[in-house]
Formats: sequence, structure tokens, C-alpha cells
Amino acid sequence: MQNSDKNNPFSAVTFHEVDAEYTGQRLDNFLIRLLKGVPKSRIYRLLRKGEVRVNKGRVKADTRLAAGDVIRVAPIRVSDSSSQGMPGRQMRTRLNESIIFEDDGLIVIDKPSGMAVHGGSGVSFGVIEGLRADRPDAKFLELVHRLDRDTSGCLMLAKSRAGLVDLQKQIQQNHIKKSYQALVKGKWPKGKSTINAPLKKNTLASGERMVRVDVEGKASVTHFSVAKLYKQASLLDIRLETGRTHQIRVHCQFSDQAIAGDSKYGDQEFNQLVKGFGLKRLFLHASCLEFKHPISNVRMKVEAPLPGDLQTILDKLD
Repeated sequence: MQNSDKNNPFSAVTFHEVDAEYTGQRLDNFLIRLLKGVPKSRIYRLLRKGEVRVNKGRVKADTRLAAGDVIRVAPIRVSDSSSQGMPGRQMRTRLNESIIFEDDGLIVIDKPSGMAVHGGSGVSFGVIEGLRADRPDAKFLELVHRLDRDTSGCLMLAKSRAGLVDLQKQIQQNHIKKSYQALVKGKWPKGKSTINAPLKKNTLASGERMVRVDVEGKASVTHFSVAKLYKQASLLDIRLETGRTHQIRVHCQFSDQAIAGDSKYGDQEFNQLVKGFGLKRLFLHASCLEFKHPISNVRMKVEAPLPGDLQTILDKLD
């Protein structure tokens, strides 16, 4: 790599050779990892204007890379706020304390509620940026899947391109079992064990993204079982068969038994009730991941216990 400005490593033309580790990765994802501190909007503008070349040719954001490809990036002006910005020590410490499993192939963290999995949409940094900042020598670190910002629990990251591809293939083939716990409005009927309702993303005039049940949407299947019934609520064990955006939240809303603390798809009266018990967040927790390890091929189960703030709510409901 060539550069001329110590404070801005991208102030001059830079060249980057693609390692075998990144074979098959999309160019935009490669650049987001590489050009730390550069806003995503700026990266996509570089691509649109042809200021990023691969092997001297113009490319698109979804171009797949191969080992040995040479990427040329034109000089980038980075504002002081973005060039100096990086996840703080407190965030990085919190992430390290949240790790529940780690080896040479992957990391599983118990993601705190309120923390985004990646930066964007008004959030400067998320889990992936925090862990990368804490591990500057890591050659590869990518999210295997995602969780909503307000959802806590098991989140998996891969340490190699091959591991990422393997784990995402397991997700596509429904070989990774993702389990959740949620507190929902009312008493869940005994016979309601599966909701099969297609979901479609919509963007409101305000720019807010919403998901709703729509016959033209993508197939979406969620399995439910009752863990415990309360007077005005039900604690559910939930397993995803598909992994659509906001799937559990919308399927619960569709059944008229919205999740406690859900400001987007929830029931206002029920939310006020649980707020009176001290609930300050969405009561949705990714409790367990079961998968085949991408290196050892051993079947694994990683669990994250229900956070203390949510357990306190259940104790008060009792």
C-alpha cells in the first residue's frame, strides 16, 4: 500500500492485493473493512464514480474478488470527525466481556441490548467495528448473521472467509438452530405452535423501515412453545426456521400478541403495563445457537442466559 499522510492513510492513491482469505467476498464489504473511518456512503460514491479499480478495470459494488486481484483506490478526503473516530475503550471492553465462546474459527458474543451489530443509520459503530478495533491484527472478522439493535443474545462472527461461507451455507440450509425467548402480550394459545406468514419490507415516507405480513413477501416460518404463562403475558421459547428482518416481532404482532417493549410493532397499552414493572427495552433474547463447527465439523451448542434485567421482570410478574 502507498500513502502520504500520516493522519489520513487514504490521502494518496493506494493499492491493495487480495489475499486468498478473501476469495469470493463482495468488493463493497472488502472496502468497508479496509477503509476504516471512511463513511459507507463515501465508499459507494467512490465505486459509482469509478474511483475504485480492480486489475485496472471499472467494477461494481457486488463484484466478487479473487486471490491476487489488485485493488486501486483513488485519494479519499476524510473529515476530521470520521478519520479520528473509532470505537471507545469502554465499548471494546464491554464487547470482550460479552464473549461466551471463541476459538480459531469463530467468536460468539452475548450481544447487549441497545448495541447495533454494525454502524449505519445514525449509529457510528457497532459490534463488528468494536471487535475489529480491538483486534487490529486480525486478518478476517465478519458477522455471520445479524440481530436487531434492541435484541440481546447470541451473535456469531467468523474468523476466516471459508468459515463465514460454511456457516452462512448452514443458515441457508436451515442447519443452524437459532432459539429465542420473548415475553408477549396475553396468554398464548396451546395449539398455536407455528406461524407461517410471508413478510415484506416497506419504507415509509419518513424513511423508517417497516416489515409487514404480505402475500407477495418472502416465506417466513417461526415456531413457538410456551415456557411459562403469567396473568397478562406469556414467556415463549421461539425457534426460527427462516431468518427475515424483524421476523419474530412481526409474527407476534400478526398474532395480536406483540412482544413486550416493542416500540415499532408493539401494543401501547401492554408496553405501558410492563414499563410499570421496570421494563426499559425489547423483551427479546437470542438464547441459543446450535451449529456444526466450520473447522472441526463437531456439532456445537452455545447458550446465553436471560439477562438480569429481563429476569427481574419475570420475577415481578410472578
